[in-house]
Amino acid sequence: MKKFTTLQGVVMPLDRANVDTDFIIPKQFLKSIKRTGFGVNLFDEHRYLDKGEPDADNSQRPINPDFVLNQPRYQGATILLARENFGCGSSREHAPWALDDYGFQVVLAPSYADIFFNNCFKNGILPIVLNKETISEMFEAVEAEEGYQLSVSLPDQTVTTSDGKVIEFDVDEYKKDCLLNGLDEIGVTLQEAQKIRNFEDTWRKNSPWYFTLGAAD
Repeated sequence: MKKFTTLQGVVMPLDRANVDTDFIIPKQFLKSIKRTGFGVNLFDEHRYLDKGEPDADNSQRPINPDFVLNQPRYQGATILLARENFGCGSSREHAPWALDDYGFQVVLAPSYADIFFNNCFKNGILPIVLNKETISEMFEAVEAEEGYQLSVSLPDQTVTTSDGKVIEFDVDEYKKDCLLNGLDEIGVTLQEAQKIRNFEDTWRKNSPWYFTLGAAD
């Protein structure tokens, strides 16, 4: 998993509450577990004018010009601004995979569905919780200024607006450490690989009978 420390990027607003994981990545694209290749189908049902199918040539599909992701002013956005209860619905991990594969590294919202929130940290995305008033002010700023950018610092736990306002955010220390070091749960476990091997060797030495059970079958 890639490390996350700081980011300055263009903000894309998704002005809709209760965006569920099927909105983020529709169910027909959930067959793969490769974690990559989902970016072209992010927000598929709203991004395109036809029905998306797995393995389709997305470059030939008709684009919905009214959907925010397709608007020229938001091309290259790496920060997603959202409303409350973002990522609700099913627990599919493909939702953060699609966001990450498209290029979003930070999500800002007043609240998230718990499973989606935790899945973001496991996949290198920083989901930041800010109060509704602050989020609404950001929506207004993004609308007013084309190319609106924010600077995000995970070490300092701050979001800095284009006019220099610094907004602090909370983050769990364990999740913060994992993001800073590019570690998911498997990576954290592998840090203790030698201890695990030592335990297994000691167990095998002290209980050899355990490892011969069923050997004659």
